[in-house]
Amino acid sequence: MREVNFEKPSYEDWKVAAESALKGKPFESLLTKTIEGITLEPLYTKETLFEKLDGKLEEQTSTIRSMKTEGAFGVAQAAYGNNIEEFVAQSEESIKRGNEFVSIGKVNFTWTDEALQKLGTLLSNHPFRINVEDPAVLNVFKYIENKNQIGYIQSDEHYTIEGFPNVRNTNAYTVDAHYNGATSTQELAIALAQAADQIKDTNFEDFEKKFFASFAVDTHFFMAVSKIRAFRVLWKAFAKAYGIEKPQPVKILTETSLRSFSKLDVYVNLLRAGNEAFSAVIGGADLVTVHPHNLLTGPTNQSVRIARNVALVIKEESQVTRVFDPAGGSYFIETLTNELVKDAWAYFLEIQEAGGYTAAKSMIDNDLEKSWNERIEKVQKRKTVLVGTNNYADPTEEVPSEDFVTVNRLAEPFENLRIAFKQHPMNVQIIPFGQLKTTKPRTDFVKGVLATAGIEPEVTEPSTDISNIQQTLKNSTADYVIISATDDDLTENIDAILAAKPATVILDAAGKFKTDWTERGLNGYVFAGINIYEKLTGVQASMKEVQR
Repeated sequence: MREVNFEKPSYEDWKVAAESALKGKPFESLLTKTIEGITLEPLYTKETLFEKLDGKLEEQTSTIRSMKTEGAFGVAQAAYGNNIEEFVAQSEESIKRGNEFVSIGKVNFTWTDEALQKLGTLLSNHPFRINVEDPAVLNVFKYIENKNQIGYIQSDEHYTIEGFPNVRNTNAYTVDAHYNGATSTQELAIALAQAADQIKDTNFEDFEKKFFASFAVDTHFFMAVSKIRAFRVLWKAFAKAYGIEKPQPVKILTETSLRSFSKLDVYVNLLRAGNEAFSAVIGGADLVTVHPHNLLTGPTNQSVRIARNVALVIKEESQVTRVFDPAGGSYFIETLTNELVKDAWAYFLEIQEAGGYTAAKSMIDNDLEKSWNERIEKVQKRKTVLVGTNNYADPTEEVPSEDFVTVNRLAEPFENLRIAFKQHPMNVQIIPFGQLKTTKPRTDFVKGVLATAGIEPEVTEPSTDISNIQQTLKNSTADYVIISATDDDLTENIDAILAAKPATVILDAAGKFKTDWTERGLNGYVFAGINIYEKLTGVQASMKEVQR
């Protein structure tokens, strides 16, 4: 056993083995293209990494580490309230339970002098993050006695705060762009462009003391990690353009994204938030805010506590904060970081050539709209899965009507689809033609598709007798019927099936076929890769037309 050696296979050796395992499929089928336009490879090696970074891996990792403040991330759990007393009580309780920054979430009251005075007392004793939804909240600085308190003013607008040296009020705020569909590349470039617009004639050393960047962190774990790391590299390059060789570590505030949150299967949001928070920490965020899983419809004391504990478990139990740069040296993440740096810098220069962030706003908005439409299409085709919403959905669940926070979300089309079918229900039937073992995969697939709209179909017993299928179809009282059969069985018997179809029944076939039978009376097809939202919306429109 002491003489056993484990030979190190080369990339080419691995590729040969992979191609053999693919059994005829092309090697390119293992490649995945992200919405950023970055191609993810199935294997990353030291050699390929050094090739892409031109041997500058050490330079990239050292830059990232030099641009990060030492120490663990800060927990900034947002508090909510219907009045100032409720907000203050929730904030104080949160601080007792491990929260470190007073963070103002959505509140349902106005910032009167009395409310501002109570808030000022709270902020005098604790560091804070103010997300400015109502500018009136900034009058609180008249009531903050501790002038040296640490704080962040988070907003897409710039507000001048005098006399508070440790309050950062110059913010590259990319959260709005994120909710408009921005890719990681676009967010990074937008952050730099905003900084370039804000700095103007300000001395860079003074500017960086007041500057920080805000990012929402989405569910693509490795992309989120790389996005945060990439901004530190980009910031050093940005500073160098102003003649600064050794800028101060840049502060990065993160919050979990609501873009992938759904009102359906709401506890899945908790899993999403945990995934996003962990990626923010791995990436090296300075502050992390975890949104409660039910924030869309209204948080509760319990959901706020759970959200806070997500951050605390990562901080206290994962041991990840004991490592300064836990992602450093990963062939995959270092390559992805480098790709984001190059692409984001190129887009930033494009924005600058168009006159800067403000002047290029129309161009940026058009680019974000394209990104959003691509994201929506991927969700509707299940190329992007939202568990519990467009896949693995519970058909019995109803969409809550409450709206506490409203942002652009990928789940919304499916929530609206479910509401539409609830208001205009239809009877749906699946008729399996063939043996159970051959029809079940397609039957289960169709049931999953229908579940996204809250539809529970009647599934008849499978039959191999075409006359039984014809009789079932003739006697059907359903508005919408899907035939589930193998390609060969359906192709051979399609004429008999169409001949038995009642005029009032909308008939689809499960699967994708070479021959198009729609001109002969078939409504269409249900298959993997179809735009589910468009398909079911079309079926409902057809049903209304038939009933008319």
